[in-house]
Amino acid sequence: MFEIFTRLADWLIYDLAGLSADTKMGQALHFFVEDTTKIFVLLVVMIYLIALIRASLNVERVRDFLAGKHRGAGYLMGASFGAVTPFCSCSSIPVFLGFTSAGIPVGITMAFLLTSPLINEVAVLLLLSLLGWKFTVVYILVGMAVGIAGGFFLDAIKAERWLQSFAAKALERGKQNGPVGPAAAESMSMAERHQFARGETLEIFGRVWKWVIIGVGLGAALHGFVPDGWIEANLGDGQWWTVPAAVLMGIPLYSNATGVIPVMESLINNGLPVGTTLAFCMSTVAASFPEFILLKQVMQWRLLAILFAMLLFAFTLIGWIFNFLFPVL
Repeated sequence: MFEIFTRLADWLIYDLAGLSADTKMGQALHFFVEDTTKIFVLLVVMIYLIALIRASLNVERVRDFLAGKHRGAGYLMGASFGAVTPFCSCSSIPVFLGFTSAGIPVGITMAFLLTSPLINEVAVLLLLSLLGWKFTVVYILVGMAVGIAGGFFLDAIKAERWLQSFAAKALERGKQNGPVGPAAAESMSMAERHQFARGETLEIFGRVWKWVIIGVGLGAALHGFVPDGWIEANLGDGQWWTVPAAVLMGIPLYSNATGVIPVMESLINNGLPVGTTLAFCMSTVAASFPEFILLKQVMQWRLLAILFAMLLFAFTLIGWIFNFLFPVL
């Protein structure tokens, strides 16, 4: 599906620029071009489609179901939707804004945002083929649990008070009437829905595009220059402290669930304990600096700090649990 972006990066970096795939600079620039173009396309397409859906659906009915007595089901649905959508942490943000504008509680939205980068169908198939069904099932359950527990916790502390002002206003407006009222949505023509979606796309993309470049650029710079074998050599002895150390090491990096699976296999094959490997990879996918640079556009620093601490604790605990359950994979 995304091969076109890889081929574009191959042509620009290896053919046109003449850089070698064996050099750190070539790898870093290839990563930057591939991920930036992919995220830009996903941003535009997803913002437009979600806005189009919002202009067509009875958002009040959806909001009432998710925000009312079915809150527990809402967390599960948010996490499940995140698990079946092939988004990285950066391209999940337009969906986050769409949920917020529809008045859906922040906890349910966060259940989606936390689960989406950790699980997708490609990552599941790769895990199944590389590491077996038992590990894959446990990984899916853990990823879902992180999203559901995180959403419940953030709702419990009323995290919506720490959204950026425009996001908080959109949430409040959505709780009252939705971004497009049910009656208006039913009476809008297709042309009017397109105009609404186009306006949403231009507004949101205009707000976040530069942060995509900054975030992916940071990840690319680190992605191409981490010495081969350094992680295995320094974290491979299985001591308790290696798990939180692996989580902290994953923060400056950036990848998606699909791209990190081969890294996971390589680390495990080179002797890194499975829990330490999982903690490192989950941190890289869901708690990286590039993601938080983008999330700063919709969250205040206090909420970012809470989310950051929550993820570090969750991934460290998961790493310890997996090292205990799977001492030898």
